[in-house]
Amino acid sequence: MTRGIPVTRGWVFVLKTGEPVIDWGDGRVQDIMTGDFLRYDEKDFGRPVQDTDLEMLRANGRVDSFDARTVYLRPLPEPPRTTID
Repeated sequence: MTRGIPVTRGWVFVLKTGEPVIDWGDGRVQDIMTGDFLRYDEKDFGRPVQDTDLEMLRANGRVDSFDARTVYLRPLPEPPRTTID
């Protein structure tokens, strides 16, 4: 049985700077290794994620498993939320 948070593989890619990220929309991506949220512009796109990238993430404990359509991520930090003072 597959575990982890299922994410469409098309949402996972590598930035030009080499970080594997997940695209959460609204110009925001999350670095899968660190959990950091980054601003994203389409010019920052490097390439689609490859099986070798996902194997590295699996070996580092960030991905449980993957197939041709889905990546099963381990839990990542939640996005920062604004609070009412």
